[in-house]
Amino acid sequence: MKDWKKNPFRIVWLFVGFLCMGIGAVGVVMPVLPTTPFLLLASFCLAKGSDRFHRWFTGTKLYQKHLESFVKDRSMTLKTKFSLLIPASCMLLLAFLAMSNIYGRVFIVFLIIFKYVYFFTRIRTVPEGQKNLPEAEV
Repeated sequence: MKDWKKNPFRIVWLFVGFLCMGIGAVGVVMPVLPTTPFLLLASFCLAKGSDRFHRWFTGTKLYQKHLESFVKDRSMTLKTKFSLLIPASCMLLLAFLAMSNIYGRVFIVFLIIFKYVYFFTRIRTVPEGQKNLPEAEV
């Protein structure tokens, strides 16, 4: 109980962490919601809120399937990359179509291009069955 008195925001961190984990879990079955960003945020919030909940979260299948390889060695499968990029790009395209400001439209196009360049140049692509990179490449 002393930990709660030292940092009363731990309850807020835990609440936000579990909320993001729930949204990320829904995103696994709904292609509109991106899973990985919510699970990364859940991991961050749970780590801030409680070491015990963070250890529990990193042991779940949800974390191990969608985030473990990215957190360990900044790698993702091609399927995971596209499951993140396509829904986000669709949302940005909707914003592009709804916006009449030329500067806003140029910025959205820049964001879409930046996302794809970043994902395919900064995040290593690994084969579907491989969780981690071989020791020689790390």
